[in-house]
Amino acid sequence: MNNLTIKQLRYFEALVRHSHFGRAADACAISQPAMSVQIRELEESLGADLFERGARQVRLTSFGEEFALRVREILRSVDELGDLARASQDRLTGRLRIGVIPTIAPYLLPTIVGNLTARYEGLDIHVRETLTRKLIAEVAEGRLDTAIVALPVSEASLTEIALFTESFVLVRPGEDEGKPVPNAEKLREMRLLLLEEGHCFRDQALSFCKMHSLGPRELLDGSSLSTLVQMVGAGIGVTLIPEMAVAVETRSASVSVARFKNPQPSRTIGMIWRKTSPLDKQLKEIAEVVRQSSDMLRERHDAPVSSRRSGLAPESTSPIH
Repeated sequence: MNNLTIKQLRYFEALVRHSHFGRAADACAISQPAMSVQIRELEESLGADLFERGARQVRLTSFGEEFALRVREILRSVDELGDLARASQDRLTGRLRIGVIPTIAPYLLPTIVGNLTARYEGLDIHVRETLTRKLIAEVAEGRLDTAIVALPVSEASLTEIALFTESFVLVRPGEDEGKPVPNAEKLREMRLLLLEEGHCFRDQALSFCKMHSLGPRELLDGSSLSTLVQMVGAGIGVTLIPEMAVAVETRSASVSVARFKNPQPSRTIGMIWRKTSPLDKQLKEIAEVVRQSSDMLRERHDAPVSSRRSGLAPESTSPIH
């Protein structure tokens, strides 16, 4: 037990996450044989097997599962020691690990990164784009410093701060331009294209349409907002997208875009981080940069979201239904 090292614990944690020696080794930037040696030495020091080894993957033993829980706590505490030192400095420097959900990252992230690098010299930004449930887990476990997600997440161990609210808009085939905008009840009768299971934006759209109890026959799933909009342009159905995505996603598809009548469907975007993070003050500053970045993006695309064909010259601004 006296030979345990932090490096071994990080290798162990990587192998737990990837369940594969090769992928874990790649994540740690070492060779697979070196990873195997380190894990074997760790097991020998403990006097017990941590993993059951298979041909294609590895899985934790019962002891390994208990050990993994303690290791996560240890590594989180070690990381927070480093954060404590960074928090004592006047300016935030070093690595910032930030997670973003896929329905925000392509649209807001370039502005955020540009503003952060301009404000914080020496800040090394690492971005992780994935689904909300994974981001929550990785923030809670200390693998991310913070994440930009749709709120609320309602996790007792996490601080969450609301930054801005944005509406959802309706995307229809171009030939539907000028038609009345359907309400939630009418929308349920249409062929609605949504993101696949796991995306919080899918759940928000379903909530607006009050479609929680309906089967999948009315829905077609896509892996990204880009896919959904292109499918709409091909005449397959209609979809909802967040307002920040309109300028990017509709520029190459023959679609029309319109607002819903009030109350419009919307979402609240915010940031989350661990309540125990020593970087609480600095992360609040980062949150303000994210808020300002959102304002900049809105000003950049300040033309009203009216019923229009994407990719064509703007038409006269008719009233938004």
